[in-house]
Amino acid sequence: MTHSLHPAAQKGFSTAAELYQQARPNYPQAVVQWLIEDLALSPDLKVVDLGAGTGKFLPYLKQATPNIIAIEPVSEMLEQLKIVHPDVQTLQAKSDQIPLESESIDAVLCAQSFHWFANIETLNEIHHVLKPEGHLGLVWNQRDENIDWVKALADLLATLEGDTPRYHSGQWKQVFENQFLFQLETAKVFSQLHTGTVENVVSKRLLSTSFIAAMPEQEQLKLKHKFEQIVSEYTGKQAQDEIDFPYVTYVYNFRKLR
Repeated sequence: MTHSLHPAAQKGFSTAAELYQQARPNYPQAVVQWLIEDLALSPDLKVVDLGAGTGKFLPYLKQATPNIIAIEPVSEMLEQLKIVHPDVQTLQAKSDQIPLESESIDAVLCAQSFHWFANIETLNEIHHVLKPEGHLGLVWNQRDENIDWVKALADLLATLEGDTPRYHSGQWKQVFENQFLFQLETAKVFSQLHTGTVENVVSKRLLSTSFIAAMPEQEQLKLKHKFEQIVSEYTGKQAQDEIDFPYVTYVYNFRKLR
C-alpha cells in the first residue's frame, strides 16, 4: 500500500515552500552533540534526511557527516533545499518508497516530518534501508506553551487544524506499538529562542503551518492580523517589535532490531 500525501502537506507546502524556508526556526546546537553521541554519527557514515523539506535540519547533520541524502516528496520544497544546499544529494520520493539499496544507510533522520508518514509501510521501508544496528532519529521543534501568549496562539491554531497530522496529538507514537522493527533507546528535550520581529518569527512562522498555508490568501491575511493582535494583547509588542519566540525541541533515538 502506498500512502498519498495529506492534502494539507501537498497544497500547503507546495505553495509556502519559500516562506517555510524563511520563517521556520532553526534547531538548537545541542542536537549536533545528540547526533554524534546518541546516534553515533561520524564523518564516514551515510545518513538520510527523510521528509527533508527545505533542508532546515541539514546544517546540523552536516556537522556530523558530509554523506547525506535528502529525500522529499514535494518538488517545491526540494527546489528550496537545492538553492540553499547545492552540495547535498537529493531524491524526490515518498517515505514508503525509498529508492535505496537494502542495508545501505547508517541512520535515517526525520526532522519535523515523521508525523506526516507515521505508518507501518514507512517503518518497514526505513528498516529495510538501514544497516543492522542502524538508527532512526526523530526531531520536532514545538512552541513552548508554558508561555501565556504562545498558549493563546496554540489554542487558536487548534481550532483550525482539523485532521492534519501533528506532533502534539501523539498519534505518531501508535506505529511503534506492537512492532518488532525498532526499539526506543533515548528521548531528550532541548530548548531555544527564535528571535526576530513579531511579524517574522510569529505571524509568518504560523502562516507557514501546512493547513494555514493551504487556505485562501484572504483567510491567511485575517489570521495574520489575529496572531499579531494576540501577541499585542499579551506582550504589548507590535508587528515590527523584536520578540523571543520560545521553543522546545524533542528528539528520539530508535535503534533497528535484527
